Amino acid sequence: MPNDEIYCGPAPDLLSLPWRWNFDPVLLAALALLSFALYRHRRDGVHRSYAAAAMAVLLIAFVSPLCALASALFSARVLHHILLVAVAAPLLVLALGRRPWRPRAPHVAFAAHTLLFWLWHSPVAYQFALSSHAAYWLMQLSLLGSAVWLWMVALDQRTSAGNACALLFGTVLQMGMLAALLTFSRGPLYDAHVSTTAAFGLSPLEDQQLAGVLMWVPAAGPYLVAMLWRIRILLSQNSLDRPAS
Repeated sequence: MPNDEIYCGPAPDLLSLPWRWNFDPVLLAALALLSFALYRHRRDGVHRSYAAAAMAVLLIAFVSPLCALASALFSARVLHHILLVAVAAPLLVLALGRRPWRPRAPHVAFAAHTLLFWLWHSPVAYQFALSSHAAYWLMQLSLLGSAVWLWMVALDQRTSAGNACALLFGTVLQMGMLAALLTFSRGPLYDAHVSTTAAFGLSPLEDQQLAGVLMWVPAAGPYLVAMLWRIRILLSQNSLDRPAS
């Protein structure tokens, strides 16, 4: 694969990494438009704070040297995807606030996100995603879009707490299953990183195992927090509905 086909460029080394910021003008324009749209959508401070946090996460994912590091380390790619689906996506949903229409098809949202998450972490599809800028953005936008759909359903209080918690816990389980496959694989699965990890003191298999640990433990955090939040709201509502003795 020609190095210039990889978005964010070829794999860096330790010396060049701090300088590998991504100032793609199309990306910066798109992020600026998204930021403006979120800012105009809701004028209160709380929602704008969520919007600012979401934009900060997207800047870290796509503009900071993390984008270039993901060309070298699969673990960095997994961290990048965790930021997208488990941090940026719920922040974007919170920034948008309550919608007049009720999110539909929660199980379809879960199935779509699960399918896309597993698809893009399969070796063949992952190699395809690195073959061109268009394929790269197809991967990133489909992951982010399906995650926004999932979080939109899970965080909407018109979705029952049981359904919301089932969606969130199911997502933790499916990510944990994929993480186990990565962690306990007997050999490296991703050809794109076979020759790019040594500069960071890792073998390809160690890099893949680190990716599995990241997907297994830190990635579960936002989903578990959201589950506790939904349960807390449910308990609060039950206590208010309970007649005084």
